[in-house]
Amino acid sequence: MEASVILPILKKKLAFLSGGKDRRSGLILTIPLCLEQTNMDELSVTLDYLLSIPSEKCKARGFTVIVDGRKSQWNVVKTVVLMLQNVVPAEVSLVCVVKPDEFWDKKVTHFCFWKEKDRLGFEVILVSANKLTRYIEPCQLTEDFGGSLTYDHMDWLNKRLVFEKFTKESTSLLDELALINNGSDKGNQQEKERSVDLNFLPSVDPETVLQTGHELLSELQQRRFNGSDGGVSWSPMDDELLAQPQVMKLLDSLREQYTRYQEVCRQRSKRTQLEEIQQKVMQVVNWLEGPGSEQLRAQWGIGDSIRASQALQQKHEEIESQHSEWFAVYVELNQQIAALLNAGDEEDLVELKSLQQQLSDVCYRQASQLEFRQNLLQAALEFHGVAQDLSQQLDGLLGMLCVDVAPADGASIQQTLKLLEEKLKSVDVGLQGLREKGQGLLDQISNQASWAYGKDVTIENKENVDHIQGVMEDMQLRKQRCEDMVDVRRLKMLQMVQLFKCEEDAAQAVEWLSELLDALLKTHIRLGDDAQETKVLLEKHRKFVDVAQSTYDYGRQLLQATVVLCQSLRCTSRSSGDTLPRLNRVWKQFTIASEERVHRLEMAIAFHSNAEKILQDCPEEPEAINDEEQFDEIEAVGKSLLDRLTVPVVYPDGTEQYFGSPSDMASTAEHIRDRMKLVSLKRQQLRHPEIMATESS
Repeated sequence: MEASVILPILKKKLAFLSGGKDRRSGLILTIPLCLEQTNMDELSVTLDYLLSIPSEKCKARGFTVIVDGRKSQWNVVKTVVLMLQNVVPAEVSLVCVVKPDEFWDKKVTHFCFWKEKDRLGFEVILVSANKLTRYIEPCQLTEDFGGSLTYDHMDWLNKRLVFEKFTKESTSLLDELALINNGSDKGNQQEKERSVDLNFLPSVDPETVLQTGHELLSELQQRRFNGSDGGVSWSPMDDELLAQPQVMKLLDSLREQYTRYQEVCRQRSKRTQLEEIQQKVMQVVNWLEGPGSEQLRAQWGIGDSIRASQALQQKHEEIESQHSEWFAVYVELNQQIAALLNAGDEEDLVELKSLQQQLSDVCYRQASQLEFRQNLLQAALEFHGVAQDLSQQLDGLLGMLCVDVAPADGASIQQTLKLLEEKLKSVDVGLQGLREKGQGLLDQISNQASWAYGKDVTIENKENVDHIQGVMEDMQLRKQRCEDMVDVRRLKMLQMVQLFKCEEDAAQAVEWLSELLDALLKTHIRLGDDAQETKVLLEKHRKFVDVAQSTYDYGRQLLQATVVLCQSLRCTSRSSGDTLPRLNRVWKQFTIASEERVHRLEMAIAFHSNAEKILQDCPEEPEAINDEEQFDEIEAVGKSLLDRLTVPVVYPDGTEQYFGSPSDMASTAEHIRDRMKLVSLKRQQLRHPEIMATESS
């Protein structure tokens, strides 16, 4: 009985072998009853199929049957138990009826299984699910009964279907292969002149059957050694253990017969291939040595331009296309010959090697000639391409040199000069590349005679050589003329750059001088707190004036240089005409402001020096201190200095400018007034010493 025949019944899972075993190593047969009425005929068929799977040795150990009646009625359970007497009386050693927690207690008295043990042939016990472990280990029970054994009914059913299908197909295939192989051995002499007949092919693909068998065996072995998801060691079902040697035996037989079958097919195919190879080899050799060689003999020029070289290259590609079809045949033939040589038949080795050598010699020689011709045309195309690019570069450079340079600014002149240098450098690189390409092409042409099949190509080679050398010489002359013009243009542009640079620097000098003037008026305002500090400020101011003088002189020199450069370039400077008056005007303003600053510092030095002499206690010189004229002079200088702080600097154009801000001037004036008050107080002390003494006491 096959599973595929009763597949709908087996899918209902009326009974199953989970792979679990009782304490006597007997298999556990589980019958899960449900709420619906169980079809006893289908259950009987299921039990017959399941009991046909284990081996006789396994059956001898007996079965433990678990009848799960928790979801069924008592009369159904009783019927199933009684049916086991007719289906498997000798194999059943124990029947465990799993009862619900309630409901059956009153009905058990109507049918006591333990009293019927002798008649039934096996022991029947009623047990609840949680007490089932008294008779069976938990690891041998499925999850339905609180155990840890994993069982997937559909997975088991699929495995059985695959196993039975493999067994059926492999057995049939073995019979067919044996028939084919035996028939080939008997009729070997008559089959020598015949190719493989379709009638000799098996009905199923041997490779597919072998693959199915290997996958099945791998699955069976994997389930044997792998653990379950929970990590508990899992024992395979007896039907799987029994299936492994059967599958292995069938696979061994299939491999043996399939190997013989392949050898039979190989011998028949080899005889046919040898005849076809001989015919195709002669076709390839005859064409390559005939029309193929004639096509190459007629092509030797390289062209005198890109278009001509491209036309020759296109013609050569057509020749290569024709040859490639025959080369493809050569590759196929070479692979076929190599396969036959690897077979190692002594009777065919000499003939095959001779055909292979002849075919390889002709094809390699022809391929080398095609490659040489292609490389020559490619080199000629590259040479003409480089020559054309170089010619365009020279034309562009010459056009740039023929246009007069209109002065705009130094940056644009620098950019134009840089572009000119880059173009010249590009021309140098292009000419060097042309020489390299030309020399390489000349070297290839000198080797062309070795591929001429005895044809004299000296005249054609001389024309090609003269053309290449003429192109290189013409480009060299054009490049030399451009270099001479570039030298002249470079000198002129450098002078223009220098001119613009001088004008820019002169304008910058005016800006610097203006900034110095602005700094003088806004930041150089302090007059010092004493004579020493004022002298330091005066010294710093003189250095500041020296910096301004250097800036002015630098601007004058730059403006003089622009005049000389304009005369050399025969052009007029755009900025030197108004830069010189601006430079002189700013310098004049700076000079006036600087002189005013010097006058104020000198007056401050005189004021502070005299004031410090009077304010110091010098008993050695009482006469000097008592001199009223000194006090008057200090007071006069102080007032004059205060008046001068309020007077602006007046420029030649009538404009006025003050030193610093009003707050700055007020701070300076306040300090001077404080010093004048101290001097006045000292004067009073000298006039009325007794009054001052009384006030101090």
